[in-house]
Amino acid sequence: MRSLVLVLVVAFIFSTLSGCMIVASPAMGSLYTEVKAPLSATSNSGYSKIGKASCQSILGLVATGDASIEAASKNGGITKVHHVDYESKNILGIMGTFTTVVYGD
Repeated sequence: MRSLVLVLVVAFIFSTLSGCMIVASPAMGSLYTEVKAPLSATSNSGYSKIGKASCQSILGLVATGDASIEAASKNGGITKVHHVDYESKNILGIMGTFTTVVYGD
């Protein structure tokens, strides 16, 4: 029984330190991640609308959703993109969310 617990503890440590990211992020916390970062920019000036689109991951095994720039633009009624950011959130590698945020007109 002790050896099984030891194997599970070692497996958990290696899995959390392996650098495997369930949700893309410029910085990753092994217990919790909540990060906002830039994705791209254009030469268009100013913005008055914001659109968001998300996808979710469960245990890194199942992922669903459409977090494309196109979907976020459509959700915000944007035809002229100013810049794009993203937000990523991950809790213990169990639940992850990636959101694309589009700013434009």
